[in-house]
Amino acid sequence: MNRFDKLFGIRGEAQVRYLDGEFQVVSPGDFVRCAVTGQKIDLVDLRYWSVDLQEAYASSDISLQRYLETVRNRGGA
Repeated sequence: MNRFDKLFGIRGEAQVRYLDGEFQVVSPGDFVRCAVTGQKIDLVDLRYWSVDLQEAYASSDISLQRYLETVRNRGGA
């Protein structure tokens, strides 16, 4: 963080712990990144994540895609 960030309130990427039904901000910031696409997700818009993988997702479709990938890699479905 530089002096301009402090002046203008720009906080950058947050560090988040994903829990069942909620998340906990470990390090302050304005957004997290989608684990699949790299897209910025504002914390107020964060709706999809994996507790097991500790990853955020930009949409339900991306979340499902990632879930199916991990199930296949584990030898499931």
